[in-house]
Amino acid sequence: MARLVIVVPCYNEEKRIGRTLEEYAGFFSIETEILVVINNTSDRTEEVVKSYQVKYPYIKYLNLKPGGKGFAIMEGFKEALKNTDNDLIGFVDADMSTSPKEFNKLVDDYNGDGDGAIASRYIKGSIIEPAQPFSRRLASRVFNIIVRAMFLFKYSDTQCGAKVFQRYAIEEVIDKIGVTNWAFDIDLLYNMHKVGFKIEEVPITWANDGDSKINLKKSSLQMLLACCRLRLCNSPFAFMAPAFRFLIKPIWNLVK
Repeated sequence: MARLVIVVPCYNEEKRIGRTLEEYAGFFSIETEILVVINNTSDRTEEVVKSYQVKYPYIKYLNLKPGGKGFAIMEGFKEALKNTDNDLIGFVDADMSTSPKEFNKLVDDYNGDGDGAIASRYIKGSIIEPAQPFSRRLASRVFNIIVRAMFLFKYSDTQCGAKVFQRYAIEEVIDKIGVTNWAFDIDLLYNMHKVGFKIEEVPITWANDGDSKINLKKSSLQMLLACCRLRLCNSPFAFMAPAFRFLIKPIWNLVK
């Protein structure tokens, strides 16, 4: 039986991480390790995680000071790779937008001869409950068109926070990924795409968080700028990346 590690990046999630740990630890067996990566938090997230370790000893955690979701996931990957028994390594957002049952589809439902699977909210068979506002759906679709044009992707949804990969796929690309916070998922998938790994998109039922505090205008611009820089870094003009970063810094400071 394949051993799975689920990395859960957390930034100030004291109010939500308890439910996530209860649901995931209760659903998956002891053969699955749940690795919470506490990411520069200033609340009681660590205390909550410790309390659930008493009931579920296969919950582990790291407590990091540097910030950034991409950085947190990368550190989780590195920790998971230390144990050679870990066959599958994935990550999921802490907000329960993806239930453990839906995450398990990534493990069980892709063809088995692939190298990984990613959850998709925008392919046939997917359900978003409740429906997203039109502005968010439009921004997501426009962003996906831009990403597919930039990186020659087939993926309909690079940003859904639920993905799982074979161990060897993570090992192959982990040293090639720059910690590009807003473009982390794209950086990860692009590096796997360049190697030739087969990553399956799996339709899921996704619980839309109506209380999300993400500023759509700011986050959209941040993601676009991050993608432009990532594309530049992976082109014959990579030498221009430091200049590009310098030029966009004033814009970035305005929207961060």
